Amino acid sequence: MKRIIIWSLAVVLSLNVANVWAQNDSTQVETTDNFIPEQKEYTKADGDSAYMNNDYLKAIDIYESLLQQGEAAELYYNLGNSYYKQGEIARAILNYERALLMQPNNGDIKANLEIARAKTVDKVVPIPEIFFVAWFKALINKLSVDTWARLGIVCFIIFIVTLAMFLFTKQLKTKKISFAVGCVCLIVSVLSNIFAWQQKTDLIENKEAIILAPSVTARSTPSENGTSLFILHEGHKVEIKDNSMKEWKEIKLEDGKVGWIPTSALELIYY
Repeated sequence: MKRIIIWSLAVVLSLNVANVWAQNDSTQVETTDNFIPEQKEYTKADGDSAYMNNDYLKAIDIYESLLQQGEAAELYYNLGNSYYKQGEIARAILNYERALLMQPNNGDIKANLEIARAKTVDKVVPIPEIFFVAWFKALINKLSVDTWARLGIVCFIIFIVTLAMFLFTKQLKTKKISFAVGCVCLIVSVLSNIFAWQQKTDLIENKEAIILAPSVTARSTPSENGTSLFILHEGHKVEIKDNSMKEWKEIKLEDGKVGWIPTSALELIYY
């Protein structure tokens, strides 16, 4: 009796194993049938090649896929060029602005941005800034965040060296020179770190956006029933004043005008 039970269990176990193997085989066949080849990993050279061959749509796809892997000013700049060649001025401006945030003193980016802006419809005269404020902003944007940070580190190292020379040397002339150089380096190091911090803060807290819709009406309230205030066209840069609502944003123009426009009509420069 025990032998019969054991043999029965063995047969059932064998059938189960055979069934499992059959399922595995079918799964493997099914997986093979539904095999999807991996997409090609593009490089910046591929995007540049597509751009040089006037295949701007392909260049756009490549640059955007590369930006999903990591941001770079050069990629945003090339993407802006591709959109410009494709005739999409608003998206060209958007990407030039993103590139300029990362490299605020890049002459090529500034030049192409101005060329693209010249093709927009809206011409708003901004409220002039106080001279000192404008000068301070220009000074901060002379170098990128990374460059300011590196400069601060180098100057601090020089300050440490000159401090050691001042403390341990016995020559009066060397003491004077090391003291003067050390003071200058300390000041530059502190200012460089302040400028780097300020530029990084401006980047993170950037609330500017570009109008992507062909045209949009700014209203007095966040509703289509609000009073029409003014009309904006694609490519215009605005400042987001109120970002609390999902469907509507309160925006401010360079001349101080404010109004509400649908969120779908714009895209943030820094997101």
